[in-house]
Amino acid sequence: MKTGRVVGTVVSPQQHPFYDGRKQLIVRYTRPDGTYADDAYAVAIDQVGAGIGQDVLVLDEGNSARQLLSLAPSGPTRAVVVGIIDAVNT
Repeated sequence: MKTGRVVGTVVSPQQHPFYDGRKQLIVRYTRPDGTYADDAYAVAIDQVGAGIGQDVLVLDEGNSARQLLSLAPSGPTRAVVVGIIDAVNT
């Protein structure tokens, strides 16, 4: 799992049928102190209703993400937002 901040959404007029009704977020990965981790980004399926500017927990392991979404092994996703972070204590 990784932490990140939602920096945008993905909108497309044509897409794989899997994405119908699913919100896709652009997440920039962060370190535990809240600073950005280089230029690392992911496009993740939103499962928790996160919005732009929110810190989130991302499951970024293709097979685990597909299992969470109950997809076949060839499902077209790699990352899923699974939580909204209120605070990080280190």
